[in-house]
Amino acid sequence: MRPTTLDEYIGQRHLVGPGAVLRQMIESGRIPSFILWGPPGVGKTTLAQIVARQLQTPFYTLSAVTSGVKDVREVIDKAAKGRFFSEASPILFIDEIHRFSKSQQDSLLGAVEKGVVTLIGATTENPSFEVIRPLLSRCQIYVLKPLEKDDLLELLHRAVSKDTILSQRKITLSQTDAMLRYSGGDARKLLNILELVTESAPDGPVVITDDMVVERLQQNPLAYDKGGDMHYDIISAFIKSIRGSDPDAALYWLARMIEGGEDPKFIARRLVISAAEDIGLANPNALLLANAAFDAVSKIGWPEGRIPLAEATVYLATSAKSNSAYMGINKALETVRATGNQPVPLPIRNAPTKLMKDLGYHDGYLYPHDYPGNFVEQQYLPDQLKGVRLWKGQDNPSELKMVERMDRLWKNKSSLK
Repeated sequence: MRPTTLDEYIGQRHLVGPGAVLRQMIESGRIPSFILWGPPGVGKTTLAQIVARQLQTPFYTLSAVTSGVKDVREVIDKAAKGRFFSEASPILFIDEIHRFSKSQQDSLLGAVEKGVVTLIGATTENPSFEVIRPLLSRCQIYVLKPLEKDDLLELLHRAVSKDTILSQRKITLSQTDAMLRYSGGDARKLLNILELVTESAPDGPVVITDDMVVERLQQNPLAYDKGGDMHYDIISAFIKSIRGSDPDAALYWLARMIEGGEDPKFIARRLVISAAEDIGLANPNALLLANAAFDAVSKIGWPEGRIPLAEATVYLATSAKSNSAYMGINKALETVRATGNQPVPLPIRNAPTKLMKDLGYHDGYLYPHDYPGNFVEQQYLPDQLKGVRLWKGQDNPSELKMVERMDRLWKNKSSLK
């Protein structure tokens, strides 16, 4: 059932539909190295194979689970020796690239940068956390989504009509809701369910119903599925409950994720983000506790990991809230994008050479520690942005102290929103 062309490929229209970015690059015959990020069973491996077939280039594949640095270097060497200059670079596909260690990822850098191979990586984990920055900077990131209902139905009808074995069983898809809920947008899981239900039915024509699927799988069809839409809805409810200072609701949604078998590190990552974004400077200890919870669950996993996660959840939910740091960096980024590369004022430039000193670098800099209170008023922003306010403190005990100090030092500008 694995498709061999883009026209047979189901789903991911934002990437491979008519006029979409990845389709255009494939049809042009030249592609950059890229990483496909998405949940299981949405077509990452299939898409890589279609790319290689379309470009008619050698295709090498490695699994991060079983391959080491030696295997990577052998494939790169083989690809380099077998390539002609006029040909597109051979494709090296690495499944579960997030499982590669730093040294394994480092071994790819030279070959990717020189074009010896075009890297296509597949991962179910956020590349920002799992892929080293030098490799990430050399790759485009394309996000694959769980298959939608229409995609899954198309896959089901294609399977029962075209699969060599299933097409002989005369299968009727009377009801499909249960199969779709169980699959959670995972094509592989959907086909496995179809095969299981069909094989467990008596010989002859098969009429598939929701009750039959539930009975065969012996599971709750409404169960949390970390590959489906409910995954994102529940984590959203969890974070919003923390932001809204409701520890009971936050614990409930945490329990839903735990009971559903969610990755504890995924939950812990979201707690770290919440601590910085929603609690922030109102209680800086929240970020420390969230990081400690992340470290703890990384070491102990389930089931004990539920305890530090619950501790961090309650602490964050009951803490005072502030998003002043979050709003401040967003405003700073907007300012940078709007004003471009403003020159650094001469007094605060680095001057390690005589030429730089002669040009006035560092000239006039006032060393704060030479002044009472370790502070002296001077200009740190570029001339065009002089006096611009980016951070504004909020009304909570922790930040009011910061605001009071800033107002005392910088008498000409207020730090309170």
